[in-house]
Amino acid sequence: MKKKQKLANPNQDIPLGLKLKKDWSKYKTLYFLFIPVLVYYIVFQYGSMFGLIIAFENYKPRLGFFKSPFVGLTHFKNFINDYYFKRTLMNTIRISVTNLIFTFPCPILLAIFISELRSKTYSKAVQTITYIPHFVSVVVVTSILMDLTGRNGAITQFLAKFGFEPVTMLNEPKYFLPLYIISNIWQNIGWNSIVYLAALLAIDAQLYEAARIDGAGKLRQLWSITLPSLLPTIIIMLILQIGKMFNVGYEKIILMYNPMTYEVADVINSYVYREGLLNLNYSYAAAVGMFNSIVSFILVWTTNKISNKLTGSGLW
Repeated sequence: MKKKQKLANPNQDIPLGLKLKKDWSKYKTLYFLFIPVLVYYIVFQYGSMFGLIIAFENYKPRLGFFKSPFVGLTHFKNFINDYYFKRTLMNTIRISVTNLIFTFPCPILLAIFISELRSKTYSKAVQTITYIPHFVSVVVVTSILMDLTGRNGAITQFLAKFGFEPVTMLNEPKYFLPLYIISNIWQNIGWNSIVYLAALLAIDAQLYEAARIDGAGKLRQLWSITLPSLLPTIIIMLILQIGKMFNVGYEKIILMYNPMTYEVADVINSYVYREGLLNLNYSYAAAVGMFNSIVSFILVWTTNKISNKLTGSGLW
């Protein structure tokens, strides 16, 4: 009878302390490797959240966090009523949506293209060439862009042969968004395709074999096998991209824009940079940044909920 009872309950509840002790002795090296990552997130990600308290204060460095006067939601109300609110919000939405539409499909198409190449040498060469720009500093990329699109730059002079007026393109509002999008695609298309290449390698080759036997061509295989297999990965990457929409690569924007293009290039995060670091308006900048983060969280949560309902795939 006792033997039967043991067989019926082979996995009895083990105390948490004992589980942790066994796990530690088994994976001690991995835990040690994980410690720097854990410290980084505690100090620089979660620890810094304490500073959000200044969004609700009229923060004065000499008074510190606890003695600065509390003002509640005043800074949030001031931002919503600010002259720059509509401009920065609309620019953020316009740039981020356009960026998502044009840059998100490119790595997927590149990954499919690379997976279809028969020559391994050519495939590796394409991957290397497209990966390299990701490791180039944003500052360097922007400097190159400025040189190429200056009044005497190579791109400007090339377009001049087709009737375009030679101007400093980054001083022209109409050229700002196209240059931002094109440089983004060039810099990130290769690196972002790695995830999709890994997903493509995980697709069972027998599915393609069966499709070929049934007479399916390349387009039919792409539509019926490749894209459905990639769909869970595409959805997760889309949710992550939507979560980053309001951050909109503001470092590059700050490097690219100038007072002549503020009207089309000024986004919420660049406004935070000017208010917080240039005008030393710390509390107001913290409130604007917090507003941005809340909107980003709502976007991720909503997109994930819609994705779970429509496809059954999501981050959680």
